[in-house]
Amino acid sequence: VTAGPTIEAIDPVRFISNRSTGKMGFALAKNAMERGADVTLVSGPVELKDVPFVKMVHVESARQMFEAVIKEAEIKAAAVADYTPLNVSDNKIKKKDGDMSIALERTDDIIGTLGKTKRDNLFLCGFSMETEHMLENSKAKLEKKNLDMIIANNVKVKGAGFGTDTNVVTLITKDEIKELPIMSKEDVADEIFNNILANRKGIV
Repeated sequence: VTAGPTIEAIDPVRFISNRSTGKMGFALAKNAMERGADVTLVSGPVELKDVPFVKMVHVESARQMFEAVIKEAEIKAAAVADYTPLNVSDNKIKKKDGDMSIALERTDDIIGTLGKTKRDNLFLCGFSMETEHMLENSKAKLEKKNLDMIIANNVKVKGAGFGTDTNVVTLITKDEIKELPIMSKEDVADEIFNNILANRKGIV
């Protein structure tokens, strides 16, 4: 399970990140552990306590998270940075007159890479955070990244944004779209695993 944001350094003082708190990913890891699973949780920088009886791997950058999960992963709830600064300054960048621009390059696509090399017995589930065209964009991501399930939400919907204790998600597979009402992230995690287990029938 992956969780939380990643941070991409610009210089020793500044970085690029996002608003993810890791709450959804931590809820998923806890739920899986309570079901008896052997869980590894790869987390970006968050203000949450480690999940008991779960192997914790703490990372900062998208590259570090990529390296930590590339061998095997089943759930991905982390908000991984899509871009990272092309050049990182060894010293603090001084303020100058006028505007400033930062050249960015794409980070490694963690779940896309897992999808390309997925074993037959691996059920791969990802998250899709959208602000518009949620179903269309999420179904396209499901197919493009070779996922078995994608959990979609619109961060503009009340109760579904970053930093909340609730979520409003839609579970999407190739054969089904299941909308869930607003509920706690713990209950969302439970529903996700119930549906994963139901969809894993026939997978050894």
